[in-house]
Amino acid sequence: MRGVLLLLLALVASGCSLVYSLGIGLVYEGPELPDAQVVHDIRYLDGSDDPKHRLDLFLPTPDSVRTEPWPTVIFVHGGGWTEGDKDLAFGGVEIYGNIGRYFASRGIGAVTVNYRLLHGVTWPEQIEDVAAAVEWVGEHIALYGGDPEALFLMGHSAGGQLATRVALDPEALPRTDAFDVCGVIAVSGAAYDLTDEETYALSNDPAYYGRRFNPTGTDADWQADASPIRFASSDAPAFLIIYAGGESRALQRQSQLLDTALTEAGAESTVIIVPGQSHERILLALSRDDETAGPAMLGFVREKECL
Repeated sequence: MRGVLLLLLALVASGCSLVYSLGIGLVYEGPELPDAQVVHDIRYLDGSDDPKHRLDLFLPTPDSVRTEPWPTVIFVHGGGWTEGDKDLAFGGVEIYGNIGRYFASRGIGAVTVNYRLLHGVTWPEQIEDVAAAVEWVGEHIALYGGDPEALFLMGHSAGGQLATRVALDPEALPRTDAFDVCGVIAVSGAAYDLTDEETYALSNDPAYYGRRFNPTGTDADWQADASPIRFASSDAPAFLIIYAGGESRALQRQSQLLDTALTEAGAESTVIIVPGQSHERILLALSRDDETAGPAMLGFVREKECL
C-alpha cells in the first residue's frame, strides 16, 4: 500500500541522474493533454478549506465527431490510507495525474481525488470524503460536457478499497436520479475482505490493518465492518478488477475474493492480470496503450452502459 512512495525512494537511491532512464522511464509514457484542459484544485466539499477536499478535472480533447456527453472516470489514489496525494509527482512525472491525462486524451473525462488521511480522521470519514467527491462530479460534470449518468469509480491499492466501498455500500453513496455509477475499475486493491484468514496466512499482517481500521482496539467487529466485499449484490455496478502478476499472493487473493463475491451475487465482474508488473509499477503501466491494462480500461468505459 505504501508501494508508490517506496518505489520512488528506491529510484532515488539509484542515483538522481539515473532515476528516469533506469526506473520510471522504462514504464512511463506521458499522454499529451494541453494544460488548458486540466482544472486544478476544485473544492468538492462546500465550506472546507482543507486541501484534501480538492479534486483535479481532466477534460477530454475536443472531438468534432462527438455528439454526446462523455463518460468520466473518478480516480482515488492509494497510500495505505495514511499517505498519498493526487498531485504526487517525481522527476517531472505525474504519478496519478498521468492517469487523468490518459483518459482525457482518449475522449473520456477524468478526475483525481484527494481525501483526508489516517490518523487525522477515521476510516469512515475517508469514505465520506470520496463519496462527497463523487457527488460533486455527478452534480457538476454536465457543466463541462460530461454525462452524469456515466460515472466510473477507479482506485489503486487503498484507493481501490475506498472506491469499491463507495460503489457498493448504499449508505455511502445513496442512489439518486441525478447521476449514476456505471462501473468500477479496481486496481491491485487491498482490504476488500478483512475477515479472510487465508490472506493473513499469505503474509498479510492483521496488525497492519488493525492499526488503520481499529486503532482503539475496542471494535470487535472491525474486520467485517471495514470490508466492502460484504456489500456485493446483484445490483452492483459492473467491475473491472485489475491486478499485477508480480504482486504478493495476499493482494492477488483479495482481488480474487472480490471477483468471486460479485460473481456469486449475480453482478458483472471481469478480471485482468497484468503480467510483468508489481503492485507499484502497475500504476505507471495504466496509461499505456501497449500494456494490458490501458486498452482494457478504455474498452470497459466505452462499452459499458448504465442500466
